[in-house]
Amino acid sequence: MPRLSAAQVFYGSATVVLSALAMLLLSRTDSGAGVAVIGAAALVLGVLVAVTVPGQARALRAAGASGTARAPHRVEAVRTAARAHRAGDHSLHR
Repeated sequence: MPRLSAAQVFYGSATVVLSALAMLLLSRTDSGAGVAVIGAAALVLGVLVAVTVPGQARALRAAGASGTARAPHRVEAVRTAARAHRAGDHSLHR
């Protein structure tokens, strides 16, 4: 399984906390078993949300060919900028 993005971890964690809080307040349970069931349900819901939120790689693939067609130009621009910023090519060394 690929690693989760920061957004996926955030959404999953927020879902666990908020759904557990909501279920505990709405159920008004006092038993330990009830709290454990609510905690497990909140955890399962958070994992489902984290997995279903589109990750960065999936979002880039969903952007289609327009996003991937520009990628080689961006890579070349980064390489050109990196070559220009070498110590020997710096404007202070000329």
